[in-house]
Amino acid sequence: MPENIVNCPLKKQTMDKLTPRKEARVLFIDMNSFFASCEQQDNFYLRGRPIAVCVYTGKFGCVIAPSIEAKQFGIKTGMRLNEAILLCKNLIPIETRPERYRNYHTKIIQLLKSYCHDVYPKSIDEAVVDLTNYQLIYKDVLEVAKKIKKDIQEKVGEWLQCSIGIAPNSFLAKLASDIQKPNGLVVINSENIDTILNQLKLTDLPGIAEKMQLRLNKGGITTALQMRKTSPENLRAILKSVVGFYWHCRLNFIEVDLQQEQDYKSMQAMRHLSQEQRASNSMIHELLISLCLTLEYRMVKRRVFANTLAYTFRYASGEQWSDFLNISSPIQDGADIYSAVLSRIKDFEKNHYEIVIHRGVVSICLSVSNFSNHTIIQGNLFEDNHKKDDLRKVVYDLKNKFGEQKLMRAVEIKEDKIMQDVIGFGSIKDLDINDITEFTT
Repeated sequence: MPENIVNCPLKKQTMDKLTPRKEARVLFIDMNSFFASCEQQDNFYLRGRPIAVCVYTGKFGCVIAPSIEAKQFGIKTGMRLNEAILLCKNLIPIETRPERYRNYHTKIIQLLKSYCHDVYPKSIDEAVVDLTNYQLIYKDVLEVAKKIKKDIQEKVGEWLQCSIGIAPNSFLAKLASDIQKPNGLVVINSENIDTILNQLKLTDLPGIAEKMQLRLNKGGITTALQMRKTSPENLRAILKSVVGFYWHCRLNFIEVDLQQEQDYKSMQAMRHLSQEQRASNSMIHELLISLCLTLEYRMVKRRVFANTLAYTFRYASGEQWSDFLNISSPIQDGADIYSAVLSRIKDFEKNHYEIVIHRGVVSICLSVSNFSNHTIIQGNLFEDNHKKDDLRKVVYDLKNKFGEQKLMRAVEIKEDKIMQDVIGFGSIKDLDINDITEFTT
């Protein structure tokens, strides 16, 4: 084991895995302009045209995924539609269709798992394929990467492109995938890593933002290459935590980021409100109920109950109101979550003479945490909660099988759908590949 990590603050069983990998056998697959490419895959008319996938397509709608063609005009994620149109007058706004992107994600993951078992989905449009233990099956990893690109286009969608980075660990493979886009293929190994890092700023490394850059600069580290050459002890002292040691590992071919899916520590549902949704208090309440039902669905799927609720309301004035609540009895039902939050809000309003829910609300964030497994939840003496909980699970099983609108509870019935289905880039834990029909060869 390398001398410079002997004194690292980790347990011995973990230390046994902290050996620098010699060969570049980890592939990081990054789907290019994924949401937009899925739309172009399904609509021939959109191919080759600049499009922008948005949650809402109103004048001030936010661009969440510009197509490859739109990016050539300087259109970026997070830009408002009115600003984007100024850069590209022929831009085509497309309203997001999350279920479509989930389906394509699932098919891609299934394809990758046909190569090996060591596949790690990292987000809706990213995944890692670790071929470290498959030397006898795949001798030429570069050829494997080329074949994955070909298979994605032939078996999943001809308009879907990806950039693939290859390196000894997943972090450097991700870094390699960012170097050449779209449709890139870059290898980082012991022969070229110093040359590559010498061309990069600290903030070019995934995970380093301005605040960490300032801390590194104060510690005398100003370049990515210098960071690689710094000892783990010095990095830990500069960053004042074990994070410094992990950064040393990442830049020196040691794998510290791949792990099997862990249980949730918390679940969060958040939505920004359009002007239309802020038009009345009743619509804001309906949106809050929808967020509660979103968390209910996720807890039912994971078969857990929450002991803690937290919520934040942000206002057009720039102010915010936050609170949390520890619950005496673990909770899962969306209507119960809504009632608990509303009761807490009413108590606050009564004691402080302030209104929490009003037309100035621009975003709502609701989270649940401190979970208990369903097997240890005890039913109330006067109510058969176990039957209610099992029924709730049956309801969602039927929804998944026959569609959301086929079976609805009273709390879900609205004249219009108050909250659109949206999808984040970071977490894909709720996706179940068994829910989607496999692609055919």
